[in-house]
Amino acid sequence: MRVNGIGWLIILLAFVGSFIEDSVAANPSLTQAKKEADAKGYIFYTTHDQIVNAAKKEGKLRVSSGLETANFKPLLAAFKQKYPFVTDIQFGEVQGTDAYQRFILEMKAGATKEWDVPHIPIDFALDYPAHLAKHDILGMAQQGVLKIDTRMIHPVERNMVAVTSNLTVVPFNKKLISDDKVPTKWEDFLKPEFKGKQILADLRPLSLAGLIPAWGLEKTLVFAGNLAAQQPVWGSGATRLNNRIASGEYPVYVASNFSSVKRAISKDPTGALSYKIVEPIPTRVVDQCSGILNTSNNPHVALLWIEFLASREGQEIIDKYEPLRASLFTSGSATEQVTRGKQLSVVGWDHFAKYQEYNAKIFAAWGFPNARGQ
Repeated sequence: MRVNGIGWLIILLAFVGSFIEDSVAANPSLTQAKKEADAKGYIFYTTHDQIVNAAKKEGKLRVSSGLETANFKPLLAAFKQKYPFVTDIQFGEVQGTDAYQRFILEMKAGATKEWDVPHIPIDFALDYPAHLAKHDILGMAQQGVLKIDTRMIHPVERNMVAVTSNLTVVPFNKKLISDDKVPTKWEDFLKPEFKGKQILADLRPLSLAGLIPAWGLEKTLVFAGNLAAQQPVWGSGATRLNNRIASGEYPVYVASNFSSVKRAISKDPTGALSYKIVEPIPTRVVDQCSGILNTSNNPHVALLWIEFLASREGQEIIDKYEPLRASLFTSGSATEQVTRGKQLSVVGWDHFAKYQEYNAKIFAAWGFPNARGQ
């Protein structure tokens, strides 16, 4: 009996399909996970090959990223090496409150259809769930379909992944203030010597809100109010404020991201910029988050991209070029190493949805009006 090429292809596809079905049937937990995902309206793939084969038909990716631009080239090169069929990738950098708010307005107006993966900043997290595709990333990770540490994935929404973590440190200019005079606990910022425009503070209270898991909301708000009474110099943007400390404008910056400080130190020609770790360390283990927009044209490539960012290779690139911002859940990452054995104030998924509220209340405790002028 002769079978032409098309006939063999049909036979092969039937065999592969039967093999996949048999494999799924032989794994009761995988079958149950898919049933549960289907019942809740989530998309669930039972094999990694299903995702890859569908991604081959797309071949494109559009990422709106909160990572520093230095990450883009090495991440792109490594991802293309892993998945050479993805030939068209475009990145868009989204940094700063104005950019975040603009993207959200466009997303709500349906004007972000060109993007597959959005950057989800923690202090605007509540604006995103309604606009994300319902892929059961958590379920697929639990079953080994996607290789992602499940601690990186939102346990309730199931379709958001935090691929970076960030901790808060205290930057200072060692030519203006000696190490022994730099606060060793947060309450030290309330000492008389730090009153009257002696310290810098960021108007975006991300770092200060990171104390709430350890201190509770009430104690943190009292501290925020007392800090405002110290009459700090207010500014915005970690990079700008770190540079002001490095240039000698002020001796101490209340709190900054570890990665931002290390980046500023590497560019400081004076060698004056340093930092101190103060416990409890505000540590956002869920920092920059990703998901897949429900208007995505390339959702399967997007799934592979998010998995790649969470992989050992992706995490090493983020630690090198972000820098030092890979997930706390990645063994050996800079954040994991620096925080070993120290008291942390952990901003995890349980605080994720509350962060906008935290920031608003701290801002009010500082005495600034809200968006409505109240």
